[in-house]
Amino acid sequence: MAEPRYSVKFREYAEAIWEIEEEGIPVIQARVADWLGVSRASVSEMIRRMAGEGLVEQGTEVRLTAEGRHLAEVIVRRHRLAERFLADVLGLPWAKVHAEAEVWETAISDDVEAAMWAVMDDPMTCPHGNPIPGAGYKPPKMKAFSLLDAGERLRLERISEELELDAEMMGYLDRSGLRPGAIVELLERDPYGALTVSVDDKPVGVGAFAAERLFVAVG
Repeated sequence: MAEPRYSVKFREYAEAIWEIEEEGIPVIQARVADWLGVSRASVSEMIRRMAGEGLVEQGTEVRLTAEGRHLAEVIVRRHRLAERFLADVLGLPWAKVHAEAEVWETAISDDVEAAMWAVMDDPMTCPHGNPIPGAGYKPPKMKAFSLLDAGERLRLERISEELELDAEMMGYLDRSGLRPGAIVELLERDPYGALTVSVDDKPVGVGAFAAERLFVAVG
C-alpha cells in the first residue's frame, strides 16, 4: 500500500518521476518542473525533501530509490485503475478521466483497489493504453506516429501520459476518434513534422508534438 505518512505532494512527484522515466525521457529537475507545471525552485526543494526521506537519489538525473519506486508504482497503478473504472463502469467521458483520477489516486485503499480489480475483470491498461503496474501487461512492439510510413495501416495502441496532461488535446483526440484501437494510416507529412492521418477512413491532423507521443502497434 502507499505509505500514509507520505504527503500528497511526495506521491505526486513520485508519480511524475515514474511517468517521465516510463516515456524514456531523462529525469532531470527541469523536466519534472515542465511535467508538473511548477517552478524549478519548487522542484529543487521537493526533490531535496524527498531525498531526505529516502525516496530519491540525486545526481545528473533524479532516480527513485526502492522505496520511492514502490510508492510511485502504487500511485500509478491506482491512477490508471481509477481511469479505467471511471470510463468503463461509471461512463465518464474518456477525455475527462485523467483529471478525475488525479483526485482518486491517493484516496483508494487496499480493499477498494482489490474490489475495483475484481469488478473490472483484471484490466491490463488504462483507457489510453498505458500499462497498469502489476497487471502483467505485455505490450506489443510499438512506434510513434512520427515514424509512420506511407501506406501503413496500423492500430493505435497507446497515448502518452504527457498528452493526458493537456485536457484540450485529449478532447481533440476524443473528437477525432484517436483512441486505442483506432486504425490509422499516414496520408501526408509536412516539413515541420505535422501529419495528416486517416482515422477509420477519416482525415485528421496531428501536430508534431502529438505525433511523437501517439503510438501504434507494429506487427
